[in-house]
Amino acid sequence: MRAALLALILTLASPLGAQETVVTGISTDNIALTADFSGSDVLIFGAIRRDAPIPADAGALDIVITLSGPPRTVIVRRKEWRAGLWLNSDGVRVRDTPSYYAIATTAPLDDILSETERLRYDLGFAQAVRRVGAHPTITDTEAYTEAVVRLRLEDGLFARREGGVTLTEQTLFQTRFQLPTNLTEGDYAARYFLVRNRTVISSGATTITVQKTGIERWLYNLSREHPLRYGLLSVALALFAGWLAAAIFSLARR
Repeated sequence: MRAALLALILTLASPLGAQETVVTGISTDNIALTADFSGSDVLIFGAIRRDAPIPADAGALDIVITLSGPPRTVIVRRKEWRAGLWLNSDGVRVRDTPSYYAIATTAPLDDILSETERLRYDLGFAQAVRRVGAHPTITDTEAYTEAVVRLRLEDGLFARREGGVTLTEQTLFQTRFQLPTNLTEGDYAARYFLVRNRTVISSGATTITVQKTGIERWLYNLSREHPLRYGLLSVALALFAGWLAAAIFSLARR
């Protein structure tokens, strides 16, 4: 009993005993993918709730915020020069790759978090994209995961904003993410991490739903639930468009 009481007193006296937790908010929790969708701007904000004053010897507080889309399996192929042509060679499966991944921090990620903590919470591109399937002949799989990150950055599907989180009075924080037009439908997880002394002391999460609406949603459901009807409808529309174009051209020649 004495040992347990002493451990409790030491815990309450430490910086972690201040019990800092995050209260989070988001500007929208639903994004509609329509025919004229041109991207979206999402504001993620929050506040830090404390049940005790911050100890004088506590380290600096930092914030890490991530936004990740539904995971997908990606096949990456290396191009090789064969017979005077660049051809795709064997591919590597990279599993559970986020269809979208953005990370914003109050300072450079390597400076505020240890490698152990980054691995534990999957923070950073290298941690988010690292599940590579076995391959009988390819051993340098790291080059393939790096290629996934590079291509996603070029497409605007990955983003890194070190210093992009604003922290006011060690209590209020916010950041913005610019979502591109080529989003995948599904649930997007926004995660918040409070960091002191290169260690995560508290975290929170919320979800944004991205889905097709209107005629786009109807066509998407039709293609998945009734593929034969969807195929026949596509052929009928193509034939009608061809007939209409021919009729207009014929009238224009008269």
